[in-house]
Order: sequence, then C-alpha cells, then structure tokens
Amino acid sequence: MNYLEINNVNKSYGNKKVLDGISISVPKQSIYGLLGPNGAGKTTLIRIINQITMPDTGQVLLDGKPLSPDDVAIIGYLPEERGLYKKMKVGEQAIYLAQLKGLDKNTADKRLRRWFVKLGITEWWDKKVEELSKGMQQKVQFIVTVIHEPKLLIFDEPFSGFDPVNVNLLKKEILQLREDGATILFSTHNMASVEELCDNIMLINKGVKILEGGVNEIKQQYKTHKYEMVIRPFNEGINIPEGHTILNMADDRNGNIHITVQSENANALIKNILDEGELISYNEILPSMNDIFINLVTSNSSNS
Repeated sequence: MNYLEINNVNKSYGNKKVLDGISISVPKQSIYGLLGPNGAGKTTLIRIINQITMPDTGQVLLDGKPLSPDDVAIIGYLPEERGLYKKMKVGEQAIYLAQLKGLDKNTADKRLRRWFVKLGITEWWDKKVEELSKGMQQKVQFIVTVIHEPKLLIFDEPFSGFDPVNVNLLKKEILQLREDGATILFSTHNMASVEELCDNIMLINKGVKILEGGVNEIKQQYKTHKYEMVIRPFNEGINIPEGHTILNMADDRNGNIHITVQSENANALIKNILDEGELISYNEILPSMNDIFINLVTSNSSNS
C-alpha cells in the first residue's frame, strides 16, 4: 500500500516550468529517495508536500486521502537550510518547538531527554545554541523534526556537515524510524547513502521524471555485464576466448590470476574458465547509483 501518492503534479513560476507532470508512489513504511541535480525541482516538490506552496495542477494523496492542512501534524520536515534561535538554551528551545508540534510540556521533556541521550548531546541541554558546533545544532534539529512521531518524514540532505561517526549514528536512527512505522522521503546528493538506505528512488532533471524504481532493480537494469574473477590456472597463463572482453588481468603472490572481464554470456564464460583453471571467486560488478545518476542526468541534459 502506498502512503504518499503524487499524481501528475505541475508547477511553474512565471514562464519557467519547475515540475512537469510528476507522479510518484511511496510505499508505506519505506525509505524513498528523491534524487536530482541542483535545480531539478526537488525542493519545489517537497514544498508542495509540506503545503508551503501549491501545485498548479495535479493531486497529492496522503494515506489515500487528498492532502489537507491538518496533515501538517503528521509530517516532519528537516530542511537543508537549518535554523535555530542562537540565543536560546537548547533544551528550552527544543521544548518550545515540540509544543508547537502539539506535544504537552511534560511529554516533550521526556521524549527530548530520551533523544538527547540517544544522540549523545545531554550535556548541551542548558547551553545556548550559539555555543554548539554545526553538527550538534543539526542533531538538535533532527530531534525536533522527529519528536512528535510523524507518520511521514522528509529529510533534505540530513547528513550535511556530519563526520562519518555521526552519519552512521543518524543512519541507524533513520532505519529505526522506518521500522517503527514511519514513511520517509529522503533527498540527497550522496549516492552511497541512497544505496545503503533507500528502498525505492525517483530521479528528476529539469522538472521531469527520468527514472523510478527499486534500487536493486535499477542497478540490474543498468548493468554492463562486467565480472571480477579469481582463477588458479592449471597451466601458466589463462586463455579467454573471443566473445569475452578482458578489461584487466593481474597475478597475485599466491599464483592466482585476477581478471575483470565483460561478457554477454556469463554461463559460457564460466564454462571456459573451468577448462583453464580452478575458479576461486566470481562476482558481478553492478554499476553504482552514482554512475547511473551521472550518466542519466548527463544524457538527459544533452538531449534537452
């Protein structure tokens, strides 16, 4: 079942069309990657879901019903551009923002303190925001985004400015939020995070959808039939027959030969290899989401 559906949404500013017939379906309790280069229309689409702006035409459905002003209460939005009141104390501000999201002060205090422990920032409760590093401030904003336990979470570049340790910490919490029932829209330029976190993605460029689907299915769709193999030859050297293109070949200290090869017929390749030596390992090389992103955006831009 889809929790968020966007049907044929169009949006223009003056003569510039920012979104051109965008339709997406986000399954319930999944992480959906919203991808695209700068200026692709991602932020406009997020603003429409948050009802900051309205589409010119098209419809947005949340849990099967047209989006309404009341739905703001079940949406959590972490924008790329963060903003906290610099002079306020961290805990005081977090409680205030949680109350704006509908929590009473006691519930807000309990939930916040639990999250502050989770993210390792308890000692900053009584500090002013301006005393915090950028990363610490972003942790506070992340907490405030999720504190009212929204059913739909929208994260726009949530790992910006974080070191690898804190990125992993946040990834763990995002995955847990999905396990706890949240549906997550995830916008980022970090393709490694997309591969690690997202169940499905949509790639848009210049307001047009150019790719949508499951991450694993897309990588299979754009595979280039490349394989890495390690072979222990029966005799000196390896003979790869025509029809299989060797991209790289190197010996190691153990007498094995490491080969990267391109072949349209993997079964025939393996059969030939077994005639030449013992196959130690075999691995298909699938393209990264980063490679797919660059190739599709470049191709789409050149054809525009």
